Amino acid sequence: MSISWDKYDRQILELLQSDASLSVGDVAERISISKSACWRRIQKLEQEKVIREKVALLDQERLNLSLTVYIVVRTNQHNDQWSHQFQEVIDSIPEILEAYRMSGDLDYLIKAVVTDMPGYDRLYKKIIKADLFDVSSSFVMETMKSTTQLPLNYMNV
Repeated sequence: MSISWDKYDRQILELLQSDASLSVGDVAERISISKSACWRRIQKLEQEKVIREKVALLDQERLNLSLTVYIVVRTNQHNDQWSHQFQEVIDSIPEILEAYRMSGDLDYLIKAVVTDMPGYDRLYKKIIKADLFDVSSSFVMETMKSTTQLPLNYMNV
């Protein structure tokens, strides 16, 4: 799907990735276009699903979720029934932030946040309800980079 971009679209996306709470007027002023033109562009970006959603990013430490864990899951069941069951299990666990089906030696990679090691143990006991072959986990000791901002230099402008 080819979407037509220009420098204003890119500037809008840069600003909204940094601060989604900016008003249309603020965005328009910063990129020097009219408020109505800016509003139409934002609406178009939302309709085309370039802007998927606008959210508030919360501080996990302040919410007592100081331990981030990456969980590698391997299964010996590669069928629709098991996949559906696994999807239901991970959907039911709010501590799981991301889950990916992978290629290579592992089947799934999960990112989760928990309070501490007993919190991880509770999470682990929920995950294994999906009848897994192997589960291994790695815990984040230091966050060296964390961003939600996508690089926009690959847009065809």
